Amino acid sequence: MELTTEQKRVVYTLGFCGLVSAADNWFVSPALPAIANGLGVAASAAAIVLTAYMLPYGMLQPVCGALGDRFGRLRVLRVIVTGLVVGTFLCAAAPTLPTLVAARVVTGCFAAGIIAVSQAYVGDVVGAERRGAAVGVLMGITFTGQGLSSGLGGIITDLMSWRAAFACFGALALLALALLWRLPAVGAQGEKNPEPSAVSAVTGSFFSRAARIFFGSHRAIFFVACTTGFVFLGVYGFMGTFLSERCGLGSTQAGLIMMLYGIMCLVGGTVSGRIGTRHGALGVIRVGETSGLVAIAALLVVASTGAWQPALLGAGALGFGYILTQPTLVSLSMGADPTQTGLCTGLIGLGVFAGGGVGSAVGAMLISLGGYALLWVVAAVLLVCQLVIGGRALGVLLVRHTARR
Repeated sequence: MELTTEQKRVVYTLGFCGLVSAADNWFVSPALPAIANGLGVAASAAAIVLTAYMLPYGMLQPVCGALGDRFGRLRVLRVIVTGLVVGTFLCAAAPTLPTLVAARVVTGCFAAGIIAVSQAYVGDVVGAERRGAAVGVLMGITFTGQGLSSGLGGIITDLMSWRAAFACFGALALLALALLWRLPAVGAQGEKNPEPSAVSAVTGSFFSRAARIFFGSHRAIFFVACTTGFVFLGVYGFMGTFLSERCGLGSTQAGLIMMLYGIMCLVGGTVSGRIGTRHGALGVIRVGETSGLVAIAALLVVASTGAWQPALLGAGALGFGYILTQPTLVSLSMGADPTQTGLCTGLIGLGVFAGGGVGSAVGAMLISLGGYALLWVVAAVLLVCQLVIGGRALGVLLVRHTARR
């Protein structure tokens, strides 16, 4: 069944909000040298700007998801996108590195909730049967921003300045906020104002509720989310420096290659529903993980030959694989507790980004021990284990869920 016009409007609007939040995060990486020069600090010192955003962005997703459950998702989305607008413009005006770091922390705190709350709200709007496909489209649009910002951020920084880049993304966030205020609260069957949810009937503290969901009957979904972040985000995070060091590409050239990640995220988001119809949720995840293995194989070819061309396949296959795997896990997680879907989706975000952070730390150690080839081999082995062991655990979970229905 096709989405209605109103449902498509919700998905596309929230997808654009997610696109802006992802772009606001990932464009900073190629702009770091310019930020360091502009503020008169070493490039290594300026790298804290990345951590200042990513840490609250990952840690607060479950908190924002729970706030959406309690106070209404659309209401919370309007508040946090407002915070994203303010924080991004503060970054553009920051006179010193400590001020910029503080502004990035503020921006990350607000941006944390956009994806988690949007995923839950889309689930409310489209209903359970179309949830997987709709979330796939939402995340495809969102991570198009992640891929495109790597190239666009570098170009804007080179042509104008890093402050202009922040201002441009702040303007996009302002446009997203305007679109969000024009969005009506529409339920799965078209009823108006379906919020807030029934979370008020749930007992226990936030941490106890989060622990019950994460380690409960659906724990396989959340553990697979952790390994997904470890492999997919960990590999993506090192691609830019890998292409620079192994192939001699500049930041703009590497950024343009990595833009294929975002393009294939958009493609994957549009076809995930058709794959799910034919092969089910587990089939979508298997296709995504297989695509991830293709990406790692392409990067191994680059490592052995020094040719940059296989990296085109690597970036595209990585984006395609990620956008099939992560949104499907999000859709499955909502069944862990239908009264707290915002918290469930937030825990997926926490698992993915925490896994990505651990993957970055472990990846740096592996590179120092054996170079990029060792990192890609370890990532491939972990992804095979996820495909086999994680796939088996998810299969058992889905069988049990089907039997209960």
